Amino acid sequence: MNSVVAEATGVGEFQLRIDTGEHSFLMDEPLELGGLGTGPNPFDLMCAAIAGCTLMTMRLYAAHKGWTLGQLRVRVAHSKGKRGARDRFDRTLDLGEVTAEQREGLVRIARRCPVHLLLERGAELTDSVAESDLPAAVADTDHAADIEELCKAAD
Repeated sequence: MNSVVAEATGVGEFQLRIDTGEHSFLMDEPLELGGLGTGPNPFDLMCAAIAGCTLMTMRLYAAHKGWTLGQLRVRVAHSKGKRGARDRFDRTLDLGEVTAEQREGLVRIARRCPVHLLLERGAELTDSVAESDLPAAVADTDHAADIEELCKAAD
């Protein structure tokens, strides 16, 4: 099971160090919200997870199909739901010059990226209180294999 550990840096009100097991980076809030603006905020990271996973999935699918494509880009915007309503993520795919077949395949596989599927089906979130020091973060090693499996199943 992969894991991520977050801890306060002691600098500013919101600045945190995020450790993924292989990487470490800062998370923060923008200056206008009382942060130091030293890193992405949690919703930026959610958007980045969707955009990044989508792009990785499309690129692997294109390689699996033997397609040579130009630059692909993905933009994800987030809108918070009002009073109990669901939040919304709007994903825009910039596919450049592609054939109709490539366009159809890339749009279809984008909707099958692992992060998209996770958000679609929902996830269970549990809580517990640590009785001792937290174990170190453990990097996710299954994501690329999940994408590969989805691409093979898409044919």
